[in-house]
Amino acid sequence: MIAIPGDTPASTISAMIADEAMIGIINSKTTATRLIPVMGKTVGETAEFGGLLGSAPILPVHHNDATAFVDRGGYISAPVHSFKN
Repeated sequence: MIAIPGDTPASTISAMIADEAMIGIINSKTTATRLIPVMGKTVGETAEFGGLLGSAPILPVHHNDATAFVDRGGYISAPVHSFKN
């Protein structure tokens, strides 16, 4: 679980999930991404989820605009085995 600021744009969150998906595709592994935008919190603060869920620090994210990347249409290519070492 990674807590991020609540004002993180949807395009940035989408780009982070797509990046994680490509890591899984390249490595032929199942991966998961748990990004939690915490409203009202900023970088350095702690989000308390309660109970067994615990807490997490709010981590910084890049502020570069990922809209052009996300607007490419969502096509994820088939695994490319030549990228492996």
